[in-house]
Amino acid sequence: MGRNTRKRRTPLATKAIAASAALALGGGGLIWANFYASAHESSNQTWGGNETKAATASVATISCPDVGQKLTNVPYRARQGVATELANLDKQITEAYSRLASTRDAQAKDPSFVQNSIVGPLKEKRAATINRIRIDIQRVGGSFDNALQQLAACTTQTANQTTAGGQQQNGGQQQNGGQQQNGGQQQNGGQQQNGGQQGNIGGQAGNGPVAADFVDITKVAPNVQGKPRQLRNGSTGTFTTRCGVNANKNFNTDNVIVAPGVTNGAHHLHDYVGNQKVNAFSSNNTFLQGGTSCQNRSDVSSYYWPVVRIQDGTQDFDQNKDGGGKEGNVGKILTPAQAEIKYVGSPASKVVAMPQFLRIITGDAKTTTNGLANANAHWSCTGFENKVQLTQQYPICPQGSKVVRSFAFQSCWDGQNIDSANHRTHVAFADPGSGVCPNGFKAIPQLTMRLVYNINPPTIQNGQVKNAYAVDGFPEQLHKAATDHDDFISVTKNGLANKIANCINRGQNCA
Repeated sequence: MGRNTRKRRTPLATKAIAASAALALGGGGLIWANFYASAHESSNQTWGGNETKAATASVATISCPDVGQKLTNVPYRARQGVATELANLDKQITEAYSRLASTRDAQAKDPSFVQNSIVGPLKEKRAATINRIRIDIQRVGGSFDNALQQLAACTTQTANQTTAGGQQQNGGQQQNGGQQQNGGQQQNGGQQQNGGQQGNIGGQAGNGPVAADFVDITKVAPNVQGKPRQLRNGSTGTFTTRCGVNANKNFNTDNVIVAPGVTNGAHHLHDYVGNQKVNAFSSNNTFLQGGTSCQNRSDVSSYYWPVVRIQDGTQDFDQNKDGGGKEGNVGKILTPAQAEIKYVGSPASKVVAMPQFLRIITGDAKTTTNGLANANAHWSCTGFENKVQLTQQYPICPQGSKVVRSFAFQSCWDGQNIDSANHRTHVAFADPGSGVCPNGFKAIPQLTMRLVYNINPPTIQNGQVKNAYAVDGFPEQLHKAATDHDDFISVTKNGLANKIANCINRGQNCA
């Protein structure tokens, strides 16, 4: 998904993530958590060894202001060109981070190295790219806010400035329009280490995760809240679609929503279920011809998410490829044991059918540098889903319990657009307390997804994590749990969209 980077992070005490969970027994006794969540945004860490080295030696990553999220009114005729340039900004950050990670010795010897050799040149490249975005927009008669040119400059972050587990705040309270605050009881905050290697911050590729990114879920206080009250006009049905777990290994590192026409636009690997012909060059016509992994052949929607890997020293097929090992995504790729996709209703109203080709992105792949404004990650363990949901840490599950990733997409649509320039403003979250959509928005079936993984619990020894697991991400995001995200393109045939809405509105449980 596209970057969402900001220079200054919002403190969790004032801008946390809040979610309320609705619990219902699904097929086979599975517990589902439907989060009416809006996503609106550590421990001290050293590089090991001599802590008196130049300050620049402790730079963990690069933080660049978000350009794409500021572009909310891009004329349609300019969107392809702008998307290409935004992908160039992504590539520039990736390349700068690679240089940052490979020049630790030079940084230790020269305190000005990072600024002069990495951040300074990056600013010049970004300035030129932002100027090309201006030209693309103005060429077709659009207006460009010249203040965006001030977003060229990037900063650096030390390890304790990233949104690692040690910054978790007290949870269980609704704030700021329904954002989930995770935890209060997160552990290992003071133990974050770099794996003992000078010049990296742990992890098999040297870019995380670290010990503070994990927590023993049995030691976390319950933080899941109740669902909104069901109103008389609410829609109580569900519609389950079974699309498999990507056992056929349909992968790529593209993102056709954010970076159409750009190979490796995601810079990390995605699992795909549903539509089988999705890559950077796919079009709406391609989707209709793509076939599907879903049992319901009328569901040719695309459901895709970043893979999870076990960092146990294994080298997978993409060890030497872009988006894989070349960009810090390493380890054994895990196929989910279960991938459950369910559409649910609104507690406040009936729903309207999803429009054909609607795009929705939930979560934010860039929270490490952007903060938690758009984070919507939910990590838990089987047996704990109705008690604990984590955003900023990966759970260490007890023996016999499995790791669970849950997603609850935006459930309100502006009634007009299937996408928006920043891929966010055409959809919204319902109010977490009432389930009511914002003014001007209509309730649509809420897509929920639940991915279950068989993972041997990582262990933490002497402040270091062994056999860590982590979600794929952009290399400079350091594999934090909060960067988890999910992507969806609604494509249906034979009136399926209306059938889903009608089932939900009638209060039935359909599949």
